[in-house]
Amino acid sequence: MTYDNQVKNRLKRIEGQVRGVLKMMDEQKDCKEVVAQLSAIRSAVDRAIAVVVSANLERCIRKDIETGSLESEKLIQEAVELLVKSR
Repeated sequence: MTYDNQVKNRLKRIEGQVRGVLKMMDEQKDCKEVVAQLSAIRSAVDRAIAVVVSANLERCIRKDIETGSLESEKLIQEAVELLVKSR
């Protein structure tokens, strides 16, 4: 699968957030601040997962429509399982 630059940029921002948390820890910032940032990172990762899964699902369903395949229901189930597993 080809990943677009939007997804890669999301992950780069997340990478920056993680570096920021490490810096906060080095600076001995308050626990609440660190946890708040970690929570934001988790949310950002969840959104990135959703974008990847939805883009793949859309691509697969379009391919099924073009080829006349009837596997869309199976693909949707697999996508849902991926999302559930990621939590």
